[in-house]
Amino acid sequence: MLSFVVFHGESPGRAFPLRHAFLLGPESIGIGTEVSLSDEGLIICKLTDRTSAGLSLQIPLNALPQLDSNRVRELGCLVLRTCLLPERDRPYLLSLELARHRIMFFLNKLEDWALFDLPTEDPILTQFEQARQTFTRALVAEGIGRDADSKSPSGHTPEADRLAWEALVLAIDAGEQLALRNAARDMTPRLRGETYAEAVEAYINASGDKPPPNVPIIVQNSLGVTLPGRPVIGCTVSPARCSDALQRCVAASCDFINLPMRWVDLEPEEGAYTFVGTDRWIEWAIRKAKLPVFAGPVIDFRSADIPEWIYIWENDYETLRELVYEHVKAIVTRYRRTVSRWTIVSGLHVNSNFRMSYEQIMDLTRLCVLLVKKLQPSAKVMVEIDEPWGEHYAISRQSIPPTLYADTVSQAGIPADAFGVRLMMGMPSPGCATRDLMELSAVLDRYAALERPIMVTACACPSAPLPIAEDKQDTDPGFWREPWSDHMQTAWLANVASVVLAKPFVQGLCWSELADAPGTPAGVGLVSASGVPKPSLDRLASIRSAMVEGQSWITPE
Repeated sequence: MLSFVVFHGESPGRAFPLRHAFLLGPESIGIGTEVSLSDEGLIICKLTDRTSAGLSLQIPLNALPQLDSNRVRELGCLVLRTCLLPERDRPYLLSLELARHRIMFFLNKLEDWALFDLPTEDPILTQFEQARQTFTRALVAEGIGRDADSKSPSGHTPEADRLAWEALVLAIDAGEQLALRNAARDMTPRLRGETYAEAVEAYINASGDKPPPNVPIIVQNSLGVTLPGRPVIGCTVSPARCSDALQRCVAASCDFINLPMRWVDLEPEEGAYTFVGTDRWIEWAIRKAKLPVFAGPVIDFRSADIPEWIYIWENDYETLRELVYEHVKAIVTRYRRTVSRWTIVSGLHVNSNFRMSYEQIMDLTRLCVLLVKKLQPSAKVMVEIDEPWGEHYAISRQSIPPTLYADTVSQAGIPADAFGVRLMMGMPSPGCATRDLMELSAVLDRYAALERPIMVTACACPSAPLPIAEDKQDTDPGFWREPWSDHMQTAWLANVASVVLAKPFVQGLCWSELADAPGTPAGVGLVSASGVPKPSLDRLASIRSAMVEGQSWITPE
């Protein structure tokens, strides 16, 4: 058994509700969700196999009484994790193990991002050293707790707990600053073309051959591919909402538009297609705005995206496969002269609605990608990864870990041109629990190792806290720094765009919704339901303008 002690004040107790808790194994793959919290403050994790495991869970850092808000920065309500730990009879101290992992995580990224040569007096390293020393003091205080005079039956002390929480917060804050420092260093040479030129030179030196112009370059000992040109910014527009005002918002802030191709909207009744809203946006983008059009996901089996009549065939894979084939053929054939990039499948690996076997998931992925390549050879085709941290695999063994799915796509010869990654946070939906900037940056690095371009195909957070039903409180997604507001949506957008777009393997970022509207996640749009642009829209436009001019907008803390 694996167990952790949580302190509430001076003694163990329920300091916060247990939310988004699951166990992790090697490669950060979920291995189970049998996690419970007792009234005595003991988190109990049941393991089916005797193996080392880590615990991932949501921590309300803003509400911990152990933290002195005058000394440490409030970071919000975030999902954090421990290192892999062996089973033992004595409980671990949760705060100490969270801090241990974060310090190790910081050191690993310091090396991965080649920032180990920062001067020791750098403010980031100064703060990290403070975190490390505070963690050491927590270890010492934790050792004292093993004496017979300890107040806690677990053998841990309130002082060790307090120091560990303080070390954790200092390390998280230093890690976010490190992620922004890494982005600030990489953005300017990327925008100027220096990063790509260096990759081409390294390729020539290694192979003796000159690569074709403007192709992704793979350089030995570097992470992922290096892409030519600057990254692009766009947003997803709703076919149900189209107006001159919204079109002006897009024209002023975006390099492209993305048209969602929800099956339920395009073919609500079997054989009866409707394209009015989609055609309207595409005609405007191509003829008036001269903007590239991306489209998709085309095949997405989430319950909100498929028509009711499809469920008749959910247990008949051969018929379902034929329906998918005909649907993809109809959509791509209609728009192949106007759409330049397709997100053809999304989240098949999550496998939460239609239950398919591993072989069927991979077969359907291959079918859809190859069909687009046949119908429109010039198009770029993406496979989209939903829930990129893989929480779903801890819940359902019928799903596929996202990294394994993406790796299988690569190794199986499925000719996807890029992987799309969804980074949705702050919504009470699976995979949308809030994480810090270093975690966000690191998860993109994980997919970059597959040596395919990465596109953030759905990025969003809300502009206000979203209501959560009383019986759904365990889905509370948390927040970053402060409760969600127009200001925090703008701040989150700017920071995430900085971290994402500086990476040489990222093609661009697409905000998930242009405008709030019925049927879309509440509050995530750049324009309110009443048609008023939010501050986040201006921020997106300013970021795009800076990139067009070849200037970095990133100001590291």
